[in-house]
Amino acid sequence: MPNQMSRSGLADKLSDALASLESIPVARVTGRLVKVSGLMLQAVGCRFKLEQRCLVEADDGEMIEAQVVGFDHTVAYLMPIRQLGGLYAGAKVIPLDGDSTVQMGEHWLGRVVNGLGEPLDDGEPLKGGDRVALDPRPINPLKRRPVDTPLDVGIRAINGLLTLGKGQRIGLMAGSGVGKSVLMGMITKNTTADVIVVGLIGERGREVREFIERNLGEEGRRRAVIVAAPADESPLMRLRATKLCHRVAEYFRDQGKDVLLMMDSLTRYAMAQREIALSLGEPPASRGYPPSVFSLLPQLLERAGNGEHPDGSLTAIYTVLAEGDDQQDPVVDSARAILDGHVVLSRQLAEQGHYPAIDINASISRCMSSCTEISHVTVANQFRQLNASYQQVKELLPLGGYQPGQDPELDQAVAMQPMLKAYLQQSVQEVSDYPASLSQLAQMFSSAQPANSSNGY
Repeated sequence: MPNQMSRSGLADKLSDALASLESIPVARVTGRLVKVSGLMLQAVGCRFKLEQRCLVEADDGEMIEAQVVGFDHTVAYLMPIRQLGGLYAGAKVIPLDGDSTVQMGEHWLGRVVNGLGEPLDDGEPLKGGDRVALDPRPINPLKRRPVDTPLDVGIRAINGLLTLGKGQRIGLMAGSGVGKSVLMGMITKNTTADVIVVGLIGERGREVREFIERNLGEEGRRRAVIVAAPADESPLMRLRATKLCHRVAEYFRDQGKDVLLMMDSLTRYAMAQREIALSLGEPPASRGYPPSVFSLLPQLLERAGNGEHPDGSLTAIYTVLAEGDDQQDPVVDSARAILDGHVVLSRQLAEQGHYPAIDINASISRCMSSCTEISHVTVANQFRQLNASYQQVKELLPLGGYQPGQDPELDQAVAMQPMLKAYLQQSVQEVSDYPASLSQLAQMFSSAQPANSSNGY
């Protein structure tokens, strides 16, 4: 008996000892900071993985979050997500395990967050909900739902002549100061989408509050999520904010909701990636943009669109800055090739007070024929033909170089120009829903009479 009791006690003590091992902290391998050059940090001392998150210790004990963006043999290149400060040689670099995730749910609606999902609106921290990966798995293209239903954006020229479908991706191409942000605000306020996700990436900081108060308003904000990373944020924060606004839109799409993603701007995203790539020593290829920029653009843009859910949709509108009004800018050209259409804003029209300054004949919606009736497409094409014909003789009219009666199509274009121009213009406060836009377009051509020599032009 004593031997059995002693054995039992020994077994209990051994069991307790083994259990206590779980509470003993395991030694963690850390690296050290060896160089800081601009925004690029260099660390050695442990194995880092590409895109792995790390914590870098500052002199005041604060931990600065960074991310691995490249490596060279045993040297890892990191870039901080926030602004630098207080770093020193030999600082501890702690690699973090696991992929980047975020907790998401309905409580995100109405909130303004940064690229890390932290509130910027003085509200409660966004806790609870579903934990999702920041980079989801790609969707099988054969399982994507086709674009076959029109989306009402409340803009007459787009609804009638450049109809967008639910799940389409389109770009707003324009130079600076032509009205991209105003048009984006009008669409955000007037659309019938269930959820609106707005990504303000690399733009002016003052525009964040102005966009919320002037364009969204209280009613629009209740169904919107705003992700902001102004121009003074680090390039990595701008990239992370871009990914986050796409992930938020994907989450609500997969919940069966019709989502409209508005991102301003795609060019600032490309510029942030350019800063990182050039810091890593990647050679510039086209106008200072390295090749990695043009390989990342399709990876980002392909995340938008319809998914596998039978009900949800994700329509995306990206503003693309054409530097110097050059429509052959490499980012503009690349985006135009990837997206499902583009809306070109003309500086010439903007200078004439023509808003929205949409150049209809330079714009196109590649999904329009898939989500509208044939009769609608026919009338829209007729509108574009008449508008193009008028542009051919526009400069001759004041000089008396155009003589009516020689070309019936030109005569009709000149006669209908006031109606065409009025249809394309729309004030900021005006809302033109999809049925009204189509009705006005059809009525315009049904009431138009063929032109003749009595027009007086």
